[in-house]
Amino acid sequence: MEFDLQKYLYDSPDRNFFLLAGPCVIEGEEMALDIAAKVKAVTDRLGIPYVFKGSYRKANRSRLDSFTGIGDLEALAILKKVRDTVGVPVVTDIHTADEARLAAEFVDMLQIPAFLCRQTDLLVAAAKTGKMVNIKKGQFLSPAAMKYAVQKVRDAGNPNVAVTERGTTFGYQDLIVDYRGIPEMRQNGCPVILDVTHSLQQPNQTEGVTGGRPDMIETVARAGIAVGCDGIFIETHQNPAVAKSDGANMLRLDLLPSLLERLTTLRMAVNSFNADC
Repeated sequence: MEFDLQKYLYDSPDRNFFLLAGPCVIEGEEMALDIAAKVKAVTDRLGIPYVFKGSYRKANRSRLDSFTGIGDLEALAILKKVRDTVGVPVVTDIHTADEARLAAEFVDMLQIPAFLCRQTDLLVAAAKTGKMVNIKKGQFLSPAAMKYAVQKVRDAGNPNVAVTERGTTFGYQDLIVDYRGIPEMRQNGCPVILDVTHSLQQPNQTEGVTGGRPDMIETVARAGIAVGCDGIFIETHQNPAVAKSDGANMLRLDLLPSLLERLTTLRMAVNSFNADC
């Protein structure tokens, strides 16, 4: 099964937002397939183009003893099984040029982590796979600076690129979303995604485990829809309390359907407002 992502992401007849959602990291086959199937059932009903998200390996961890994955090839095989079984495109993070070539054999979209968004070799390697490249904006960068990361991918011969807002460093232990950045980054002529759950992280906690504010997920998501983001990124898990990574800021899976319903209603209102202007 092949996905034309540029077409797929804008395939909603009602011009709904698209969704990247799944667990922070692949913990096993059963949990991944369960999340993907349940999210797809909701997104099909609401007319939301859906991409399953799952990291096959977590390289950026606070502590050496933090969980990093079940094994690269095993996790990548699970991503491919999600793709083939559930019938949705999949996206995963990469961290090195060699990982780009490996992961591209299993997924439809390659994601560049925020801390690595300026790494030229990584961006070029991702671009040369021919896969769509989603670049997360560094917590330390202005929205305007992301045009250079986008241009690196395009200059490497790949026009299929997206940018994701995931909050900007605000003090030592918090992030904040500057919503002016969404329309500003859309001027690059590529989709702009709002990573809702990572924008609510509270990093650099003294115990070495990142905190979060999941109670603010709907607030941040609503604001992103209101200012015109093309897609929403949400990490979700059946039980975030036992998730092996980023559980503090993830959305519980059973809360996702009602949230997507409300966001879809808001998106339709925004579309109507824009049509009247």
